Amino acid sequence: MFAKKENNEPRQGFIKKLRARLNRGDSWLTYDLANLAPGGKIDENVLDELEAELVMADVGIDTTTRIIEDLRGSLARKELADVDALRAGLQSSLTSILKPVAVPLEIDEQHRPFVILMVGVNGAGKTTTIGKLARRFKEQGLSVMLAAGDTFRAAAVEQLQAWGERNDVPVVAQQPGADPAAVIFDAWEAARARNIDVLLADTAGRLQNQQGLMDELTKVRRVIARRDDTAPHEIMLVLDASQGQNALVQAEKFHEALGLTGITVTKLDGSAKGGILLAIANQLQLPVRFIGIGESAEDMQAFSASEFVDALLASGQS
Repeated sequence: MFAKKENNEPRQGFIKKLRARLNRGDSWLTYDLANLAPGGKIDENVLDELEAELVMADVGIDTTTRIIEDLRGSLARKELADVDALRAGLQSSLTSILKPVAVPLEIDEQHRPFVILMVGVNGAGKTTTIGKLARRFKEQGLSVMLAAGDTFRAAAVEQLQAWGERNDVPVVAQQPGADPAAVIFDAWEAARARNIDVLLADTAGRLQNQQGLMDELTKVRRVIARRDDTAPHEIMLVLDASQGQNALVQAEKFHEALGLTGITVTKLDGSAKGGILLAIANQLQLPVRFIGIGESAEDMQAFSASEFVDALLASGQS
């Protein structure tokens, strides 16, 4: 694996911003827990109210049920004596769901170029995520190339070229309407010839219920594999957190069609609660590589389960 250079200062700033943007003041969970049990007593009524809060926060029925059943077990064992104990139990339950999927993306030096196929619906922030990843990889000392595989939207090619210029990385593009598989194949050959470390391939924003468009993405995957049977090495889905449960449906459809290997969740600052991340983790158990909370490059960082749960539960002032 390539060595990674980490700068802790942007990370700390990101965590602080994540906490503030998820909570908009006091944590929604911490604040509501105190109000759900004003007398400090934890009983079935409190758990019923918490259950409703979780569902409204996009956590989803199945994942909420798992969390509440964990807490009911603790209640039966008389382990939920007060709000602090409930908060600790909730933290443990949320962490148990998120920790298994907090798997960082590793660029394997045995595969050059390491091909990352980026997929997702229009508006999820896919092209912007590619630009941020390009910068991140360059800061780690890796050489990067971009492939403009979204050939149906001229603005997507222009946006990717702008990111290429900003990060000083080459972009392989063709005329509008070109075969996306051909564009990405050409980019792979160029990256191979130039000994590029990472090839980030953009694709058109696909509506997950349009089978023909999904078939096209599987064609792209097949064409890449013809020259390198280990590629693509990462099939990353970019999801917009503010889409709520629809984001989970998207993830299920893309995974069924392509066999996803990782997820990046964007626009958590536009989601009032951020609970959809729990639903995705619980339902799909796919690695969550990165999360994003804004437009700047520093606003996307590797996903940490403990940091995310702390951001949900800690006071917005902490």
